[in-house]
Amino acid sequence: GKLNAYLISIDRQAQERFERLIEGMKQAQGITERLKEENALEWIGRMNNIRACAREIVNEEIIYT
Repeated sequence: GKLNAYLISIDRQAQERFERLIEGMKQAQGITERLKEENALEWIGRMNNIRACAREIVNEEIIYT
C-alpha cells in the first residue's frame, strides 16, 4: 500500500510541475492562442518543443531523483 501511494504522489507532482513549466515557457516565448489561429503549424512545432523540454526537466527533477 505504501508504494502505490508513493507512486501516485510522484505522478501527481510530476504532472503539476509539467503543466506549470509549459505555461511558464509559453508565456516566456510569447506563444498565444492568436499564434495558434494564425499559424497552426508553427504553434504545433513550438508547443512540441516546449513539451519535450518540460518533460526532460520533470524527468531530471522528479522522476530520476
